[in-house]
Amino acid sequence: MKTLGHVMDQVIKRNPNEPEFHQAVREVLESLEPVAERKPQWVDAGIFERIVEPERQILFRVPWVDDSGKVQVNRGFRIQFNSAIGPYKGGLRLHPSVNASILKFLGFEQIFKNSLTGLPIGGGKGGSDFDPKGKSDGEVMRFCQSFMTELSKHIGADTDVPAGDIGTGAREIGYMYGQYKRLRNEFTGVLTGKGLQWGGSLVRTEATGYGLCYFMDEALKAKGKSFKDATVVISGSGNVAIYATQKVYQLGGKVVALSDSNGYIYDADGIKLDTVQRIKEVERKRIIEYVKYHPNAVYTEGCAGIWTIPCDIALPCATQNELDETAAKTLIANGCYAVGEGANMPSTAEAVSVFLANKVIFGPAKAANAGGVATSALEMSQNSMRYSWTFEEVDEKLKDIMTNIYTAASEAASAYGDADNLVMGANIAGFLKVAEAMYAQGVAY
Repeated sequence: MKTLGHVMDQVIKRNPNEPEFHQAVREVLESLEPVAERKPQWVDAGIFERIVEPERQILFRVPWVDDSGKVQVNRGFRIQFNSAIGPYKGGLRLHPSVNASILKFLGFEQIFKNSLTGLPIGGGKGGSDFDPKGKSDGEVMRFCQSFMTELSKHIGADTDVPAGDIGTGAREIGYMYGQYKRLRNEFTGVLTGKGLQWGGSLVRTEATGYGLCYFMDEALKAKGKSFKDATVVISGSGNVAIYATQKVYQLGGKVVALSDSNGYIYDADGIKLDTVQRIKEVERKRIIEYVKYHPNAVYTEGCAGIWTIPCDIALPCATQNELDETAAKTLIANGCYAVGEGANMPSTAEAVSVFLANKVIFGPAKAANAGGVATSALEMSQNSMRYSWTFEEVDEKLKDIMTNIYTAASEAASAYGDADNLVMGANIAGFLKVAEAMYAQGVAY
């Protein structure tokens, strides 16, 4: 990076031992080199230095009492990264792996993802190292109430609107919203992912998985391909993976594998989605249970091997850096011609380089998995209007947004000299809108 190398050096110096954040920033800055060359006024105004520095980082203690009466202490975070085009928007992740590096990488990515939706929302992220797995409803409630007691001081419908993420589902959002309402004495759209009876939006549950497939459908069409009759491998078996599977089937494809953190299942006849939903959404059990219902399927311990299954299209929907260079080469050797990222940064930088070098149709996360936050923003709109759209209305808006994201990324890639590079295109398209706003607003932002 000849123009922006000093920005990357500063990020590493100021944020030591934060590899996920470094990875995310490096990927974006490398894409933005041609923008810096065409926009020297933005270089002079410090836009690039400012956009890699969060506007606000909040770290707080979360004490709560478990069912045995023992006091437990977790850490709570909120990274309010950029509000140039709207209130901070991004999920709350509850997982033992949560730390400043992961949340800063996610918050940084969220800036561009949110910008790409075309909606007026800035970028943020938050969460805690609390693990809801294995906890009783009472323990989860007490944690969420303690967490929101502090977080409520820093959020609001026109300031920062968090949402769900890994570990933060309908139960957790409900407890958090109840505590916020109790503290603030107001019924407002401060959280998204709410229940349908109290301000939630239809399609929100399906949005990220559906949006991923809508984006990839556009990318495939541009190359004369489609999901019809395609064999698809999807990692994960949570919300994103389940509804991506559903949409793949609706588009005429066949999903043959899903996974969780313990291992993966392969069903050559096609994954039976109703079984997966029963196991994951009702029974809350591991994916290995699938073979009890379908003995012809095969379960394999360890989730990394899922990428050895031959497929036409791969959709990594589990977690960051799950698909490495070796897996990328294996996918290509087995005939895979398209990869769409349903999780946040699931492919390592080396894997992405392999995909781009081999002309794989590659949908980067900040574009391909923006459906979740897009529908969250639609929930915010409905809350502001005190009105609800139908499932079909929201789904159509989601499809339009994802189609527009593909178009914006594709056109930006062409305009900056690399027509097939949707990674560069998404980064540039997302950045331009935010940078214009920051430049117009002066050095305050």
